Formats: sequence, C-alpha cells, structure tokens
Amino acid sequence: MHTSSPLLATALIALAGAPAAVAQQRPNDRLDEIIVEATRLAQTTAEIGSSISIIDRERLDELAFPYALDALAHAPGVTINQNGAFGGQASVRIRGAASEQTLVLINGVPVNDTSTPGGGFNFARLDTENIERIEVLKGPQSTLWGTDAIGGVVSITTRRPEEGLGGSVFLEGGSFDTFRGGAAVGGAGDTGEFRIAATRTETDGISKADEDNGNREEDGFEADTVTLRGALNLPREARLSADLLWTDAESDFDSFVFGAQGNVSDGDETSFTEELSGNLSLSLPILDGRLTNLFLVGYSEIDRRNVSNGAESFAAEGERTLLRYQGTAFLGEQHTLAFGLEREETETTSDDTTIDGAFLLYEYQPIDPLTLTAGLRRDDHDEFGAETTARLAAAYAINEAITVRASWGEGFKAPTLFQTTFFCCGAVAANADLVPETSEAFDIGIDWRNERTTIGASLFRQDTEELITFSFAVGGYENIAEVESQGVELTIEHALSDAFSAALNYTYLDTETGTGDSLFRLPEHAADLTLNYRPNERWRGTLLVRHNGDEENTNGTTLDSWTRVDLSGSVILGERAEVFGRIENLLDEDYQQILGYGTPGRSATVGVRYRF
Repeated sequence: MHTSSPLLATALIALAGAPAAVAQQRPNDRLDEIIVEATRLAQTTAEIGSSISIIDRERLDELAFPYALDALAHAPGVTINQNGAFGGQASVRIRGAASEQTLVLINGVPVNDTSTPGGGFNFARLDTENIERIEVLKGPQSTLWGTDAIGGVVSITTRRPEEGLGGSVFLEGGSFDTFRGGAAVGGAGDTGEFRIAATRTETDGISKADEDNGNREEDGFEADTVTLRGALNLPREARLSADLLWTDAESDFDSFVFGAQGNVSDGDETSFTEELSGNLSLSLPILDGRLTNLFLVGYSEIDRRNVSNGAESFAAEGERTLLRYQGTAFLGEQHTLAFGLEREETETTSDDTTIDGAFLLYEYQPIDPLTLTAGLRRDDHDEFGAETTARLAAAYAINEAITVRASWGEGFKAPTLFQTTFFCCGAVAANADLVPETSEAFDIGIDWRNERTTIGASLFRQDTEELITFSFAVGGYENIAEVESQGVELTIEHALSDAFSAALNYTYLDTETGTGDSLFRLPEHAADLTLNYRPNERWRGTLLVRHNGDEENTNGTTLDSWTRVDLSGSVILGERAEVFGRIENLLDEDYQQILGYGTPGRSATVGVRYRF
C-alpha cells in the first residue's frame, strides 16, 4: 500500500475537515430508515460499513432522465461511457473497475450479458419509468454475490404497486422526432399485489459518429419494455412473488472505418436485441419469524444480432439460470445470521458452465450504535475450481450526527465462456491457462448530518490482479494486467430553505496499471451539482450541472473535459394530471464521451401524465 501517496494525504485532510455520507439522500431523511437490499442482510444505511449510493424514485423523478445510464452518472465514483446517444453501447464503471467487473442485478437476478467477450451489461436500453430504486454498492462484493462482483454491484428494483387499484399513462415528445409513452396498472391489498407496465421509445436520433467529422446520417433507436409484478400472500406470513422484465430494441449504429476519428464513420448498421429476466420466489418464515427462508428461481437471456447493409453480420445468444436458497436467522437483538446456497448455470450458443456457491454472513451489534458485519463465501466453478472470498465491515454512530464506517472485501471474476473458447491469429486452441481475476479493496468514511445538511467523504483503494486481456501474441486471452485504483468521494447536500435544496458530489480517481499508465476513459475529476426548487407539492424544478474531467484515449490522445447543464420540471394540474418537461445540454456544449462518437446538442422534451 502506498501510504505516502499525495492522494492519501489529501484524503485524510478531507476526512478531517468534512465528514462523509456514503448514501445519497435528502437532508431530512434518517440514515437508519432506508433498508438496503444489496447487502443480503436487510441492513439500514446506518448499519452498512461499505460505501453505497441510493437513487430512489424521488431522485429519479427529479433528474427526469429516461434512461438509467444517466441517472447512475449522478452517483459519486461512477463513470459512464456510451458509443453515441440513443441506443449506443453503454457501460458503467465503479471506482475505475472495468464495466465487465460490475455485477448488475434486476430484482435480485444477475443480468450481465453472457454472450459478450467480457460479460458486461449494456445500460443503453434500461428505461427508468418502471424502476423503483437503484443501489450502487461499491468495491468487491463477491462474498455477497459471487463472480462478476469484482468492482461493485448495481442492484435495480422495479416498481411496486400502491395500496388499492390504480394506474397511470404518459406521453412525451421532443427533439430529434422523439416519442416516448407508456401505461401501468396495478393494485395491492391483503391478498397480494400485481403491476403491469409497458413503455415505448422511438427517435430519429443523431449520427452515432460525430457530426463534426462530416457524419450526417441519423441513427435511430426504438425500444419496447414490459414489466410484470405479482405476489400472493399465503398463510403464516408466507409470500409467493414473481417479477418479469422484457425489452425488445432496435438501434442504428455506425461502421468501423480505420483512420476515421475513433475509427467510426457513417454506415448502414443496425443491432436488434431482445432481453428477458425474471424470477419466482417463495418467502417462508418459521419459528415465529426468527428464521426466514427464501427460495428463488431466476432466469435471464439475451438474443442479439447485427445487420450490415441488409445482411446479417453477427448473432449471439446467452442465458443464465439461477437457483438460490437463503436463510436469515434472528438470534436475539444482537445477532443476525444469513446463510445460503446458489447454483448458476450459464450458456451460450457454443458452450456452457456452472458455478455452485455457499455463503455465510454474520451481523453483530454488541452495543446499539455499533454494527459489525463479516462474511465468507466459497464458489466452485466447473472449470476453474474453487474460490473463497471474505468481507468485513463496521459502522459506528458516535452520536446522532456522526457515523464512521470502514470495510474490506475480496472479489473474483471467472473467465467468460467467450474468453475460454476464442482463439485466432495462428493459435490452434484457446488459452488453457486462464485463471479468474481477483481484487481486494478497502474504504473508510464518515458522515455528518443534521435536519438540513448531510456532508460526507469516503476514501477507497482497490487492487486488481490477473486481469484478462486480449493478446495477439497468444492469439486469444491471457492474464497479464494489474490495476491499482484509489480516490476520494465527497458529498454535500443542504436544504437552503423549505423550497430550495442543493447537492454536490465530487470524485477524485487515480488509477495505475502494472506498467505505470493510467486507465483509459476515466476522468481524474468528476462532479455533479444539483439545485432543486419545490415551493409546494404541485411544482418542482431541477437544475443539474455535470462536469467530466479530461480522459486519456486508447490512441494516446486526451479527450477534453466537458460540462453539461440540464433543466427539468413538472407541475401537477388538478388531482390526477401532470405536465413535465426537460431541456438537456441547455448551454449546447459540444463534447464527446468516447473519441469519435457525438453527443446531442441542446434538446427539449415535454410530456403529460395522467393517474387514475
């Protein structure tokens, strides 16, 4: 550990001067009222030692972004990249870890694409309309969730119905001939609950390849999304639940052209993607509720194909089946024990693999303000053998205003099916010597809050080894890379008055590979400033200023920093109707997220929603 680094000195000064909140929320919210699902122990944010950001439904409404990708960029420590707006390949990176090292859960089911080389998740199609909450758990979390959670976890929960029977319908339209609309109906009562919702988006879009480089062809995007939710309350407080999320999308993209900026230029290319994820679960409490049993069957699949100049140029399919049991035992007021077994079967058109896992988590509260958490997990891969990971965390509320936190954890990521089977360039077989990637990380934080203000800081460091990269020398993939990442996350949120509030997030990130280079497409400095105005329950307005610092490109050049301003607002008319709108890139900033790919200029959308 480089304890003499300038980063550590800076971080310690920051920690001493500005205590940290690791969970984003309103200044008046209590940290101990938000239950976090991603920790598997149903802990409150006041009990979690790890750093976590929570983007709830209220925050999603304030930000008013149609896609989860842009909402995730609001969380400190998270970097997004997209190969062109409106359906371009979109990745999420947590504290410098690769996008393939971020495990994505939808209602507890892993949805990472098993058919891609790295096994990452494409966030381009994930609509926010039917999302209730997004939790970003940072750092290695393999003890909780197994493989792929080497850099962090993005846990997404879809919306649940309110009491009684009701629904809503919305329509919006705007720049680039964009249309978005949807409807939902649901209800909840003593018997159970149900919710059915559908959304559709279509737009002419802009050129994926930057228009400033002479690319004039519009690349359109359209997507249909359906979510289903059902639950039945059974005798003795048992509950049977089911969730389903289906997306069908079509996105135009531009061609690979060697020598063009970013090697991308106008071309007749279209991708077609169909995604499905769901689960069926039974919650069965026994022993007067002291032991809760959860049985879950989960499934996710993806079907992708590309068409170039009217002919199919690529096709891939992948699916994942999950069997899970978790028991949670409440052993008095001080002790909680969670234990479980999981079996994950992954399949593509060419191969399949299986991982069996067993985990044990223990929460101990020796005194009321102190929560200690420990975990151990063993995963057995049918090809790469067994991996054991551990996790420790602590949270201590010094008083009602100050809480300190610390956590340490390990992670691993098994090679993907593609990496274990692909070879080229003169090789006669895939590399048989691949081993899983591994990581180890810690973070410490402190948060301070009162009725109007939340101030926080956290310091983190992560070391990742045995990174898998493509090598022409071996004609396939090999373990050659290592990365060290460290940084500081600062958050300040303050209610200026009953109507005005402001929030500032800042991230400093320093990354270094084994050769001494920085990682590509990661800003050293990133910040978000949000100003909210809500004079009453009917009116709401939000101004978001987002800054992304310089980033190094893969070709040795530097992508310039940029600052974008977005404005959104809504007004409720009568008892059931709402008019809303947003202006993105208000100041018409000309910028790129990835070299060669353009981003929209100033654009606007207006819509109406009716609840019944």
